[in-house]
Amino acid sequence: MTSMFGHNIRSDLVILYIAEAFAVFLAVYGLTAWGIAQGAPVDHGKASLVAGALALCSGLVSGASGLYQPEVLSRSRRLASGALVAALLLLLAAWLSLQIFAPPPGGASIWSSVAGVVLGCVAGVAGTRLAFIVASRRGLLKRRLLIIRDPRAPLAAEREAGIEEARLSPFEIAITSSGSATLDDELHPARLRARHIWAVVAADPLAITSEMRRHCQAAGVRVLTEAEFHEARINRVACDTLPLDWLGTARGANEGPVEAGLRRGFDILVGLTLVLLALPVMLVAAAIIKIDSPGPIFYRQERSGLRGRVFTLYKFRSMIVNAEQGGMARWATKSDPRVTRFGRMMRLTRIDELPQILNVLRGDMAIVGPRPERPSFVEQLGLVIPHYNDRACVKPGITGWAQVNYPYGASVEDARMKLAYDLYYVRRRSLFLDLLILVATVRVVLFQEGAR
Repeated sequence: MTSMFGHNIRSDLVILYIAEAFAVFLAVYGLTAWGIAQGAPVDHGKASLVAGALALCSGLVSGASGLYQPEVLSRSRRLASGALVAALLLLLAAWLSLQIFAPPPGGASIWSSVAGVVLGCVAGVAGTRLAFIVASRRGLLKRRLLIIRDPRAPLAAEREAGIEEARLSPFEIAITSSGSATLDDELHPARLRARHIWAVVAADPLAITSEMRRHCQAAGVRVLTEAEFHEARINRVACDTLPLDWLGTARGANEGPVEAGLRRGFDILVGLTLVLLALPVMLVAAAIIKIDSPGPIFYRQERSGLRGRVFTLYKFRSMIVNAEQGGMARWATKSDPRVTRFGRMMRLTRIDELPQILNVLRGDMAIVGPRPERPSFVEQLGLVIPHYNDRACVKPGITGWAQVNYPYGASVEDARMKLAYDLYYVRRRSLFLDLLILVATVRVVLFQEGAR
């Protein structure tokens, strides 16, 4: 794993991103500089600008299309749909890049230039992906682990890591050990280097000694507890193992005034941009809601926010009036009969959540954060799930780490799983992670993941 601004990213995917960006830059630069894309004399400055813009956009587009999700690489239909969406987004990016940096001379058509640039992007991405698949199948990108087993639970570490059955896992077990005599031999720095060990994972934290750390440090090998490895591998925390005072070191709970100001400015900027872009969609949605079913256009509901403060959340109404008989809060279900015809479409595309931008501008919510829940649900879940109320140390968000990694929750167990992602976000919160979540949100909306 590679840590970037505190967030763990699979090292093989970082390599893929860098290789793709470099390949796209070279392909687009070659086409543009030699006049194939523009049909004009060579202009190396413009060629560099176009190639650089498209190299950056190619990674963002692939992320927004889900093409960096390991499971997508093994699903041909999902891979094809993601590639199609990526190609369309790249088409728009290529058109904008050429319009800004290298418009065709003499009023010539820009579409031939766009076609050449997109061809270069596709060639660069396809070639890099092919090399990545070959390298992955040969195990060249895997991280090798030495597992220190707990004799009381011999296979706990392997089961928790889930790597023996995960074909697309970036990890492989090089060796497992539980005997102290064997362990001393295996942890010798020279032996660790010879086996190309990336990390030592201990099922029992008490098994990690100062001598072990010295040996691993000398070999450039990291030492992880099972909980730390679990968190780094799947980007969620093991809530049951968190100490009571864990918020003392969490980034989200210890935000300084400068970062708070930058984050508030980020929320306002993104919120105003979304209002301008989504205003036509919101006006059409409001008109259809009024025609589709009797009742108000907007739905107001009390939600629990920062430090448990209750606020009024705004959404487009997607259910029939009086959907909750007796005022009792209910989980939404699949094919919920309370949802209107147009409401179902809004939920699939997340259009019903656009009015929450008003909550962001008012300061009740952030663009990125845990999902705001009903106060009654918060009270119920806080009694049965450890650390559930810790998520309230940051503002709730329109989108969030749990929302882009786990489908809509409709049970206590779903809430427990989503909390694992929310607390990971609280622990490692950064503007970089917020940007990754925004890119992933595009994927969730486009492919209607987890909608209900």
